Amino acid sequence: MTRLQQSRLSVPVLLEYIAKAFLVRFLLLLFGIALIMQALDVLSQSGDVLAPAGAGMESIWRFTVLRFPQMVSTVVGFSALLATLLTCTTLAQSSEVAVMQSAGLSSFRIIFPMMGVCAVVAIFHFTMNETIVTQSNEEFERWQASGFAVGAVDLPPAKADAWAIEGNTRIRVQAVTRDGTILDKVTLYKLDDAGKIVEITSANFAAYSNGQWTMFDVTRFWVDQTKVETVPRAAWNTKVPPSRFRALSIDPESVPIGRLASAVGQLKAEGMNANKLTAWLHHKVAGPLGTILMPLLGAMAAFGLQRSGTMFLRVIGGLAFGFSYFVVDNLLLAIGQFGTIPPVLAAWSPLALFFFLGSSVLFYTEA
Repeated sequence: MTRLQQSRLSVPVLLEYIAKAFLVRFLLLLFGIALIMQALDVLSQSGDVLAPAGAGMESIWRFTVLRFPQMVSTVVGFSALLATLLTCTTLAQSSEVAVMQSAGLSSFRIIFPMMGVCAVVAIFHFTMNETIVTQSNEEFERWQASGFAVGAVDLPPAKADAWAIEGNTRIRVQAVTRDGTILDKVTLYKLDDAGKIVEITSANFAAYSNGQWTMFDVTRFWVDQTKVETVPRAAWNTKVPPSRFRALSIDPESVPIGRLASAVGQLKAEGMNANKLTAWLHHKVAGPLGTILMPLLGAMAAFGLQRSGTMFLRVIGGLAFGFSYFVVDNLLLAIGQFGTIPPVLAAWSPLALFFFLGSSVLFYTEA
């Protein structure tokens, strides 16, 4: 006799039983998959990490500590999907689903405990992203920019590769520091009316002081004349403020939502394109909420088995159904960044779409 039957079918006990069974499987899968991905990540980048003189296990440990939060964050949703499939399959194989349904529990009520656990997980996921993951990602990018330097050294700013447009000039900046007042590796591409590059100006860095930009270690190249000129410093006549460079240099995955919202507001206030950052701003909330959908998408593995006996196909179907959510979510996020569809729609529509599809499938299996 199963534990479920011994519990006299008390509904609160049933719900607690399902929640605990799901939570245990979720935690085991979460840390198991994250550890495997972490090991593969260490193996793939150990050559670069150990390249500097004096690098050893301390560097490997530092790499692991900085990367592991991102690994955990990446696999939260997928672990919830697999935990749903395992829990539902186990309940169905032991006929516990049939017992619950005979006790009057609907399909939605059976998966409700799993969705409740996922709601709590989504809150922790969002909080972890905004605190631990953003900080570790930022420090990792700066450490990577230093070439995985050994010892206590001042880390350089993370590479930004920010682009700005001013008239017929395209501006590329590879790193931004001091709230946008220091720019590293600045390159200006001046175009003619036909869009061809006529002049390239590169500077080792540029500094903003007293309302004026100054470039240092400047090299100018005129394409048509193949002429090169080098000067130690030169004034840079541009109306692009430091705050715009700071906003453009932001890596959405390495900054908290407040700083990202500030950058979006800065760009919109200047009339600039903020589609990329806006899409990420909404996805920072919508992404963790997607975990709540996983029990709904994977539930087809538990229901209808007694009728068809095709458990394996149902598990594969649930896996494909859940995995398709991640594909659509990432695809629409990429499209939203380019402004092909509104960024808000790109961030939230996968949630609405798959909630509707998951609910429809569950209604169908229960009918």
